[in-house]
Parts: sequence; structure tokens; C-alpha cells
Amino acid sequence: MRLLITGGLGFIGSNLVRYLLETHPDYEIINLDAETYAGHRENLADVDKNPKYKLVVGRVEDEKLVDEIVSGKKFGTIDGIINLAAESHVDRSISDPFVFVKSNVMGTHVLLDAAFRHGLKAGASQPYKPEDYTIKYVQVSTDEVYGSLGPEGLFTEETPLQPNSPYSASKASADMLCRAYFHTYGMPTVITRCSNNYGPYQHPEKLIPLFITNLLKGEKVPVYGDGLNVRDWLQVEDHCSAIDLAFHKGVPGEVYNVGGHNERTNMYITKLIISELGKGEEMIKYVQDRLGHDRRYAIDSSKIQKELGWKPKHTFETGIRATIKWYTENTEWVNTVSTPHKEAVRELAKTTH
Repeated sequence: MRLLITGGLGFIGSNLVRYLLETHPDYEIINLDAETYAGHRENLADVDKNPKYKLVVGRVEDEKLVDEIVSGKKFGTIDGIINLAAESHVDRSISDPFVFVKSNVMGTHVLLDAAFRHGLKAGASQPYKPEDYTIKYVQVSTDEVYGSLGPEGLFTEETPLQPNSPYSASKASADMLCRAYFHTYGMPTVITRCSNNYGPYQHPEKLIPLFITNLLKGEKVPVYGDGLNVRDWLQVEDHCSAIDLAFHKGVPGEVYNVGGHNERTNMYITKLIISELGKGEEMIKYVQDRLGHDRRYAIDSSKIQKELGWKPKHTFETGIRATIKWYTENTEWVNTVSTPHKEAVRELAKTTH
């Protein structure tokens, strides 16, 4: 089995590459990543010499490069694509939405088009069916496409899409392209929508690692608004196991929500991290709320649990403490991925692709 993982140098992507190599040691993983500010070779330094792992630096919007890989010309026959390549930071999408549309929407279309052209079996006739293809496609999406919840209820796979930020709108658009390729061309596409992830190798711009690293440097932590926005937190390895199941057992055309059943307010997370690091609440700095800030997300993941047999292994209490410990012990990694050079690489990527 040879899989193309896009965005495999990022937070979830690098954890997924590592998880697949450990779980399926006979699989070959091709990692296509643009190596922007949020994607780092340091994230996979431990598997870099693995003969089953190959890194290709490039963007998913690069039609020629994607075609060379998916056609089999570059590395041999591709059996599956798992797309995690995406600009994902909401604040950045508010200040620069074009980059998000280009990567998240156009990039997804380039991948789907290549999978359609090179995955369709010779002799297949219309209307095409999932079994007419040799390539299965999994789109890793987000619960943010559903918009904002009130104080009650959960997002289900039937919840209407109501994205409220340029980031979530771009991810919803990508999901709709996947749906269209299934219904129009019979392509075996599967969509997963996850809640907020946490764990090792997450870029320090995100809430949990930002607060940990700020406190380790003696800096205050910025809390949006009243700090009572609610998120459902999922340990990244649990997410990886769900993606693995969605690829191997997921029914083409279906959507699977993946959640940790760990609803916590941002203020709860803040105070927990402060307490674990032995600091006081004077380290909290309230800042102006984010534009269009969704109040609450919560996922109903009963479908993937019942149909594919998935369930999370980590409790939030053990997972968050292990995460705090990881960042405390890996300050060199934090310093490396936070260098101005990474920002320069990102700006260069924006202007040259």
C-alpha cells in the first residue's frame, strides 16, 4: 500500500505519518508538504531515515507536481490520498483570506482531479461507481464548517454547514468539492470532521502551545473576550486512529465526525495550564475578542464509533498534562519552529506559487 499524505509536516499530518508508519510498517508514505511556517521537517526527524517514508516539498495547488505523484510516474502506483494540507489558523484567515482559498479550495480540487483521472480503472463506464477506482480519497476537515452552537446540542453529520470565518468557509468549500466528486463521478471520497486537536508538535501560535510557551518564558497569556468560548478537545493520536479507520473502513460518500467529548471553556484551559506550570492568574491578559468568534463547538461522534468501531483512548486530564510535559521538555523544538526564518519561508511561498 502506497499512500500520499498531504500536509504531513504539520501538526496533525506529522502525527498521522508517524502513526501510519508504526501501525502499518509495510505501507509506504509519500508526504507532500509546502514546508511553510507551520510545517517543519523537525516534526518528523525521527522517521526521516525510514525507507518507507519520502518527503516531497511542494504545494497541493501545483498541478504538474501532483499529477506526477498521483499518476505513479514519480514513486509508483498510489493507492490512497489523505488530504491534510491546509492553512488552518483562523486569525491569519481574517487578515489574509486569499491564501486560504488558494490552498484549501484550489489545492483540494487539484488533488481530486488527479485522483479522478489516474484512479479510474480502464474500461469503466458511466455512471462510475466507487469500485471503478483504484485510489481512495480522504478529506480531513473540521467541525468549524458547522458554524457556532448554542448552549445545548451537538454537531452531527446532518448539521447544515454555516462557516463563519474565511478559514472555515474554505474548508466547507473543499468538503463540497469532495461531495461533488462522489455524486458526479462516483469517486470513493470520505470526509472526516474533527474537533479541536491538541498534543505534541502543534505550532506555538495555537491556544494550548501558545499559553504553555508564553508561561515558560514568563509572559502573559492572551484570552479573547470573556474566555467562555467552548471547544471540544481531541488528543491528536486519537484523531489519527480515526483517520486511519476512515481510510480503511469508511464508506465512500460518507462524512464522519470525530470528537473527544471534552467540552471545555477557553478559561478552563487557561487556568489549568497556569496551575500546572505553577503560575498565578495574574498571568492572564484579556484582549479584544476575535472577529466572528464562534461561541461553542461540540461533536457527536457516535456514527464513527458505531459504524467503524472508533473510540478515543485518551482522557482530557491525562492528555493535557502529557502535552504540557512535552512542551516543557522540548523547548529547543519550540525555539526552532518559531524562528523568523519560518515566516520568511511562508511569505516566499505566497509569492512564488
